[in-house]
Order: sequence, then C-alpha cells, then structure tokens
Amino acid sequence: MPRPILYYVRHGLTDWNAAGRLQGRRDVPLNAEGRVQAVRCADILADLFAREGRGPQAYDYVSSPLIRARETMDVVRATLGLDPSGYRLDARLAEISFGDWEGLTYQDVLALDPDIVPKREGNKWNFLPPGGESYQQLAERVGAWYATIEHDTVVTAHGGTARALAALTGVAQREDAAHVSIEQGVVYVFADDRLTRYA
Repeated sequence: MPRPILYYVRHGLTDWNAAGRLQGRRDVPLNAEGRVQAVRCADILADLFAREGRGPQAYDYVSSPLIRARETMDVVRATLGLDPSGYRLDARLAEISFGDWEGLTYQDVLALDPDIVPKREGNKWNFLPPGGESYQQLAERVGAWYATIEHDTVVTAHGGTARALAALTGVAQREDAAHVSIEQGVVYVFADDRLTRYA
C-alpha cells in the first residue's frame, strides 16, 4: 500500500536566513518576505488540492514547534480558509541542531576553525557540530514521526527536516540527501518515492 502523500513547506524567510545565520533550534520569527512566501505556498497548495478534486479540509496538518514554522502554517491555513490554529505540533519536526554554531554565519565558523566546514561537507550526513546534531540523528527522530503518518498531510518545517525525509523516503541516498536544496516559497510533494517541486 502506498505511503500517504506529504505536502512539505519549508518555513518562510527570517531575518537570520537573510543574514546567512545558522538558526537550528533558535526561535526566530518570519519577516515580511517570509509571510509573503507562506501565502504563495498556500496558493500552490490550493491549486494542487483542486487538481486532486479535494478541499483543504481533507488533509491533516502538522508543524514543527519552532515559531517560524508555526507562523508559516498559520498563514497557510488562513489563506486556505481554514482555522489558522487547527493543526498539530510535533517536536520531532524541529530543525537540526547546530549547537554552538547557532547564530553564527559560515564565515564566523570558518574564522573559529578554517578546516571545520570542509570536514562537514565531506561527510555531512554523519558530521556532528559542537554541541549539535548530525543528519543521522535528525533522521532517526524524523523517521519516528514519519512512521506515524496515516493520511495525506501538509507539513511546515525546515530544510534539514526535509533532507532527512528525502533519505527516509528513498528519494536520495543519505549523503546526497544532506545536500538537497530545499527552498522557501516552494511546496515539495513526497509521493511514490519521488520528490516534486512546485513554485
């Protein structure tokens, strides 16, 4: 039996995204552009649902508990004509933790250790930032969430979480999945072992 379809939305832009800062578990809100991106994603979802002949109320909705993902879901649901607060939170969808790197740019990290970023990029799936989390660890908790999904679901979460799902669903090999580009203002559909991008 095929797995339920995931309609995946990375949270909209934040000021930290714009500044190139590693957010991880830091609770940074959307900025104005991020809210516009959330509306755009809702419009894309409405079109996808119409193609399926189903209304927005036919789907489950779940978000990471971090504020940038929750605000994205609030805007998505309101734009779809649904109660903005009518969704579940799941801590297993929180972004990968960058530990001591959170709040820093990659330039800041390179200033601390010029060799550390190349080391990370060489084995990104298993790399453990100081005080942080590896993609392998992230995939374990996201996998525990994914195993509970029974219905087609709209998800608002993070770039790292989507990369973990790409590996878990067989869309990409683990090391390749860690490098998959997950953009803002885009809806990604995980279905039938494929990842399709709608913008």
